[in-house]
Amino acid sequence: MTRPRLEVADVIRSCYDEFLERYGRSLTPQQRRALDDLTACRTAALGGHVLECPECGHQEVSYNSCGNRHCPKCQATAAARWLEAQAADLLEVPYFHVVFTLPGALGPIALHNPRVVYGLLMRAAAETLLELAADPEHLGAGIGILEVLHTRGQNLALHPHVHCIATGGGLSVDEARWIAGSDRSFLPVGVLSRVFRGKFLHGLRAAYRQGRLRFPAELSPLADPGQFNRLLSRAVQSEWVVHARRPTRGPATRRPSATVAW
Repeated sequence: MTRPRLEVADVIRSCYDEFLERYGRSLTPQQRRALDDLTACRTAALGGHVLECPECGHQEVSYNSCGNRHCPKCQATAAARWLEAQAADLLEVPYFHVVFTLPGALGPIALHNPRVVYGLLMRAAAETLLELAADPEHLGAGIGILEVLHTRGQNLALHPHVHCIATGGGLSVDEARWIAGSDRSFLPVGVLSRVFRGKFLHGLRAAYRQGRLRFPAELSPLADPGQFNRLLSRAVQSEWVVHARRPTRGPATRRPSATVAW
């Protein structure tokens, strides 16, 4: 396989000092470790070993890997194996791709409180899907869900959202039969959006009352309850985007794709 001309480590090294000068104080220890590991991966900085052909004596130096779970060079094989294992567990049923997105105003809070906010984001998305799917007015079944968190968009701007793969049907309450959903549409996205918004904001308010959120630097005004509540009031009035569609690629694709819009 042809090696790419430009790798993630090359991009990091090209602006390493400038990035640290601008954002270094806001990085967590884990983020700084990942940054340094990806920069040093398979370079002389981590040492290496010499490979020698027993036939001709030709030698090549092979540098050590960083082993960081965020490194695309170290984890590419592991990621491929994980995808293969997940594909083997797919049921012979339709699957829908559902994306829950936080409004931009809440992005900075997520950036400085990743464990709390991203955990809440994923729980709110899962609970929303399970609750509405179980409602007899919609599907009346217990569905299966796989979630993947994305914190950035394709342009690398802050864009917290969760991709969910949900079965287009599920087990009845007594788990005695399969209840099939529509082949062309999933749960109503307008309802999904409102329920998701309510669950997330309820959890965020609880985390604030419990003192589990931190507001460094430019977020310091939000330490005042009045300012925090005003931000959440604006968030209620903003658009909470939820997309639901059939997967267009991958092993879950069974039929032509359909898009649900609202």
